[in-house]
Amino acid sequence: MKIGFIGLGVMGESMCENIVKKHDDVVYVFDVVPEKTAKLAALGAAGCPSNLALAEKSDVIITMVPRSEHLTGVYDEILPAIDETKICIDMSTVDPSVSVATAKRVEARGGRFADCPVVKSKPAAIAGTLGIYAGCSEALFEEIRPILLYMGCNVKRMGDVGSGITMKICHNALVAQIQNGVNETLALACKCGISPGDFAEAISYGGGQNFYLDGQWRNLAAENWETAFSMENMHKDLGICMALSEEKGFPMPGAANAKAVYDEGIQKGLGKLDFRATYKIVKER
Repeated sequence: MKIGFIGLGVMGESMCENIVKKHDDVVYVFDVVPEKTAKLAALGAAGCPSNLALAEKSDVIITMVPRSEHLTGVYDEILPAIDETKICIDMSTVDPSVSVATAKRVEARGGRFADCPVVKSKPAAIAGTLGIYAGCSEALFEEIRPILLYMGCNVKRMGDVGSGITMKICHNALVAQIQNGVNETLALACKCGISPGDFAEAISYGGGQNFYLDGQWRNLAAENWETAFSMENMHKDLGICMALSEEKGFPMPGAANAKAVYDEGIQKGLGKLDFRATYKIVKER
């Protein structure tokens, strides 16, 4: 089974590298930045000159692109190569409606489609320990599960197409709200003379303990904003969440409050910094 991987950005390059290391057949790669294609080719992948060339050669086509419009653009290009022999797996974080629409385009050509977005960030992509949410039929999930396990250690089918990305959006909206709570209470504690280390340890004794604080308090204390997951990417995800909540007629004031912090960060030109840099925004208010 020949695998093609489109989109070799911060996450995609490490996800693809794990496939190259673990898969026993050819892995084709393409990115709009030629240097990224060359980097994976140097690790053993087969570089392709275009998305279409990759799709023509691959049995399984994986996409990991930044936004909904990029996914639509990729499928505009590769659709002529899609037929009943192709499996398409999108691992991007896009609008659920775009994922469903893309699936319909693929299925109309006889292909099969799964949305399989990932959670966690760059270190987990490198280690192959991502969390992956799948949206597809049970039969297709069992077929693609070994491929997903090249990249992740926690792989779960959430339901039919669209449910994987919906779960990812719910996950990230929750992370943003937890993060905002950490930002506010940590900043208050520091203003009252409590150190970040003492704050994190004390929180761990009670019901407020959370994965985000445990993993990030040292970076927050050091004001280390080196990017593993960018503020602009989380801002995008919160925008998708707000659109979904409006579509379903379900207000989410907590998520809206977190998004307001991200809005401010984007307006201040901080979008390329790590998403934990929202602490800087809250602290300076």
